[in-house]
Amino acid sequence: MCASEALRTLAERSVRTHPLRAAGAMQLGAALVASDGAAGALRFVSLDMRRREAAQREGFPVLPDTAPKPRPVRERRRRR
Repeated sequence: MCASEALRTLAERSVRTHPLRAAGAMQLGAALVASDGAAGALRFVSLDMRRREAAQREGFPVLPDTAPKPRPVRERRRRR
């Protein structure tokens, strides 16, 4: 299996296994391909909580050590 097929397969599995969207699944899939089955050998860097949690469940050490606190969503003002 070539790397792109492995990436697609692992990304598809990631979507089924974790609450990820397509881009997050691709990032996690790429990390899984790069780690070649040894997730603990690489660090996973993300500020997205879903990606961080999924990577931790897959066995990756995640950086930064603490994720920033989410900022409250500001409402957009309507133009008149």
